[in-house]
Amino acid sequence: MHDDDHDDFGGISRDLPRLLGRRRLLGLLAGAGALTLAGCAAGTTGSAAATTASGAAGPGSGEIPEETGGPYPADGSNGPNVLDDAGIVRSDIRSSFGSSTTTAQGVPLRIDLTLTDTSGAAMPGAAVYLWHCDRDGNYSLYSRGVTGENYLRGVQAADSAGKVSFTSIFPACYAGRWPHVHVEIYPALDQVTSSGNAVRTTQLALPQATCETVYATDGYPGSVRNLSQVSLDSDNVFRDGWDRQLATMTGDVASGYTAALPVRV
Repeated sequence: MHDDDHDDFGGISRDLPRLLGRRRLLGLLAGAGALTLAGCAAGTTGSAAATTASGAAGPGSGEIPEETGGPYPADGSNGPNVLDDAGIVRSDIRSSFGSSTTTAQGVPLRIDLTLTDTSGAAMPGAAVYLWHCDRDGNYSLYSRGVTGENYLRGVQAADSAGKVSFTSIFPACYAGRWPHVHVEIYPALDQVTSSGNAVRTTQLALPQATCETVYATDGYPGSVRNLSQVSLDSDNVFRDGWDRQLATMTGDVASGYTAALPVRV
């Protein structure tokens, strides 16, 4: 839970020493220093068909669009800053950390992102802050009843192939928005301290067929109705083009799903 006075204060500066020994992060960060990071202008429009089986951006794919972080980022830009909490660097984001260990319930979802620069080269050492709502449509640290939680938020550094992976749960569809996941991309792990250091803020869209299947299960109150009242073409974020933001899905309800997306920055 975010609390300026709690013992977990320190965030990335506290997590880095632990990760240096375990993951040889110095080598990754050195690689990140050589990256040329693009600005916020969108490139040539890509398509889902241009995505290769490996998840890397195919020829002709453009940069992922810049989007709003929304009202619940917890990156210091609007209220709390979970990025200054020790424990935020993690791959499994289902549970809160710090003073609470509550686990968000829902259909299992793994989120795999592959980061590349404008030339298509992998971005080892670049970092991702990812967050989304729970199966009730609530955002930890903000929504009524979960202000004391910080689940479904986490930071990961990309490996040598530019890949990051998060273990989570399938988010709800809440009124007025297409089901989505928020993403901020940073040059390196030690710069994930506030939104001002992000080089791209964007959102990942979840495919309709998978959403319909998940929301037909128990535990997603209101999502069936909310999904029927919105579309990718009407959503206030995705309606100007979502082909570079729509995840490729594999899996099923019983074993869980994997959402994969190439992210060109």
